[in-house]
Amino acid sequence: MASAAVERLKKQLPKRLAEVRGDRSQRQFARDLGVFQQNVNRYESGTTPHTDFLVTLALKENVSLDWLLLGKGKARRGR
Repeated sequence: MASAAVERLKKQLPKRLAEVRGDRSQRQFARDLGVFQQNVNRYESGTTPHTDFLVTLALKENVSLDWLLLGKGKARRGR
């Protein structure tokens, strides 16, 4: 995949993270995930999240990693 395409995908990640957070404050969202609020803030500001954060988010929020990282498919995973 071309680096320009990767950069475009990375720029969409903060928007999708905020969408998953919804109406919750960053502090509450961080508590729900068991992470620091500062990390949520950095990730929503464009810093690339760590893998463990992404896996935790996917599991606790029932979010598809394909949707979160690539924008493909549905946001919520089927059960």
